[in-house]
Amino acid sequence: MTRIHDVMSARMDRIRKGEGDKGFTLIELLVVIIIIGILAAIAVPVFLNFRESAWRSSVEADVHNATLALERYAVEENGQYTDFDETTLVWSEGNETSGVVVAADGNSYVITGTNDNLDEDYEFDSTTGLGAWPE
Repeated sequence: MTRIHDVMSARMDRIRKGEGDKGFTLIELLVVIIIIGILAAIAVPVFLNFRESAWRSSVEADVHNATLALERYAVEENGQYTDFDETTLVWSEGNETSGVVVAADGNSYVITGTNDNLDEDYEFDSTTGLGAWPE
């Protein structure tokens, strides 16, 4: 008991003189680690959603560019897509469009946009004028 009293007295003397222990306690470190873990648990799913959103936007932009190029082709061919050949198509304003498949006939076409990172394809139908992701 005397030993504990001596240690506590020496510690109190150091504290009074302003010579307290320097550093963090184990509890303080654990609290900080837990807070960082919680923030990471919130941030990681948000980051992954941003990536998927960017991939989807990229596919939609590619399909839009292909639509513009196909419309320009139709203007040059009197409104017809009959002789359309995907290899001779010049993408609008020199934009490189990848992951796009075009199925064209007479006066309509369907453009399907893909991305290797997504499980579904984006499809634009010229007869309805609407593009959509599958539900």
